[in-house]
Amino acid sequence: MRDQRAEKLAAILVQYSTKVQPGDVCVIQSTTTAEPLVQAVYEEVLRAGGLPIMQLSTEGAGAAFYELASDVQLDWIPPTATWTAENADVRIAIMADANSRDLSQADPSKQQRASRARKPLMDASMKRSAAGEYRWSLTLFPTHAYASEAGMSLARYEDFFYAACLVGDDDPVTAWQRQSDEVKRLTEWIQGKEEVHITAPGTDIKLNVAGRTFIPCFGSHNMPDGEFFTGPVEDSVEGEVAFSFPATYAGREVGGVRFRFEGGKIVDATAEQGEEFLHEVLDTDEGARRLGELGIGTNYGITTGTKEILLDEKIGGTIHMAIGMSYPESGGVNDSAVHWDMVCDLRQGGSITVDGVELQRDGKFTV
Repeated sequence: MRDQRAEKLAAILVQYSTKVQPGDVCVIQSTTTAEPLVQAVYEEVLRAGGLPIMQLSTEGAGAAFYELASDVQLDWIPPTATWTAENADVRIAIMADANSRDLSQADPSKQQRASRARKPLMDASMKRSAAGEYRWSLTLFPTHAYASEAGMSLARYEDFFYAACLVGDDDPVTAWQRQSDEVKRLTEWIQGKEEVHITAPGTDIKLNVAGRTFIPCFGSHNMPDGEFFTGPVEDSVEGEVAFSFPATYAGREVGGVRFRFEGGKIVDATAEQGEEFLHEVLDTDEGARRLGELGIGTNYGITTGTKEILLDEKIGGTIHMAIGMSYPESGGVNDSAVHWDMVCDLRQGGSITVDGVELQRDGKFTV
């Protein structure tokens, strides 16, 4: 019997997050591990009158690719991927790792080569999304791998994850819209300001956001959600930041990351775990050493780090910064094949000050 919570999440993704309409071409991307949620999404798309296309891979495909692929294969972009980025009306992507260490032995140079080759897909998707031509949503399907990383049993992780998605609400399809007032209020407050100053243990950093647009997030793209973000002025970032939680990129984990910025560029980067891989990513291209995003978490229903950025970046009382590509709708112009979010926890002695006015203290908003 299928978990009814997966069916409710599918309804949120199709009816609310992506608002599928009759005739919309809807691409559903995942692995075979997520079959229960994929099937529920497929059925919801059909009920909405959409035209579904399934793009499913096996769980071990990624590891096999980086082990066996030649340079030609690393550079080749499947025509189906190009078509999706340039033509699909909707994309619903479902992460479903059965083994969180599946890519731990992958060659970083191969990963970065493939990432650079696929940058046109990222460019096309972001451009069309910013123009309102392409609706997308990203979520995950609870697995033993995610539960293990979060230090929970699968049953407890399922309860935690689905609660964070608000599937237990009496009307889950409208739940995120009804809870959007606070994130909209904070976004309106910060819009038009210029300098953001963030402090925490090991962190003292300033970013200019003049002329940039802050985007409120309440379920339209990520599920679960809860943040507001922008793209900081690319050459404005000054100072140091120490990230609180382990961060994963391309299946590789780093921990204890610290960056020092001068003139907007990372001039020093260290990590207690995975430092060599961190430098591999930073050397992907010029834009990988600059920030493409500053986000402020607002979801106080997520209280603990899980080693999954989809959830961790939403934690109320944290901020996250992404090195690499900016979202065009924010006004950011940083260009890179990389977009890697990392989280800084402000709940124990941190603050956010905006144009001299305190926005947050110890993880609680003060405006």
